[in-house]
Amino acid sequence: MSQSILLIGNNGQLGKELETILAPDGNIITVARPTVDLTQGDILRKVIDLNKPQIIINAAAYTAVDKAESEPELAKIINATAPLIIAEESQKLGAFLIHISTDYVFNGSSCSPYQESSATNPLSVYGKTKLAGEEAIQNTCNDYLILRTAWVYGTYGKSNFVKTMLRLGAEKEEIRVVADQIGSPTWAKDIASAIASLIQNRTTTKITGIYHYTNSGVASWYDFAVAIFEEAQQLGFPLKMQRVVPITTPEYPTPACRPAYSVLACEKISAVLGTYPPHWRQRLRKMLKELVDS
Repeated sequence: MSQSILLIGNNGQLGKELETILAPDGNIITVARPTVDLTQGDILRKVIDLNKPQIIINAAAYTAVDKAESEPELAKIINATAPLIIAEESQKLGAFLIHISTDYVFNGSSCSPYQESSATNPLSVYGKTKLAGEEAIQNTCNDYLILRTAWVYGTYGKSNFVKTMLRLGAEKEEIRVVADQIGSPTWAKDIASAIASLIQNRTTTKITGIYHYTNSGVASWYDFAVAIFEEAQQLGFPLKMQRVVPITTPEYPTPACRPAYSVLACEKISAVLGTYPPHWRQRLRKMLKELVDS
């Protein structure tokens, strides 16, 4: 018999993919706003206690990186306090908690991929609150998996980088994109597939602690944008865009500081999954084809 799963945040781009891939198993309960608001701790506790899941996946978060700088308390409640509550309830039930975290827990001063054990030092309110959420889980819950990922985009949702570039590319002839921030673009569907595999592998392998998962390969935001337009043109997307201009981070000031380098090492999770994550360019092409077909 399959284990019962409570998925918190099924209305986000990763949550939608998780719901799609886990639903055929038939034993999944999904909750999201407005049914469950992560700022309402008592309601969150009641929902978990009522359903008594064996696995809890927290795919919900405050992800507005720049806005968090002016809403630090709200970001803290959603990214740190709510994970603490979920961890406490998981511990009571003896449930396995899967929590999604971020590359923004690092400061970007490295020049080689960050290991799970690398020192954290977030630059932004968003990164600090996500790290606080990680620490709350580690200090509260025995059976957990914290999955750090980065540069996530997906078929669902409106505000990811790929969809923003497609929108701008249809409106403007010239687009300026930061070229001195380096990371690994990652398709939400691949993260969801990895999580589904980890859940299956738990029957034979004890999986606990922090893991990194991104698509393989590295790129700047500029590289990513150029690739999006190259692939989109081949698929017939309507584009007015003629030029993508590389710029520096100081030329595009934002309220939140972002890590200049946030590539995550994925050897640890690859050993568990038995395969290395596919390359980001290949998955971008596949995602764009999904958009065309949808």
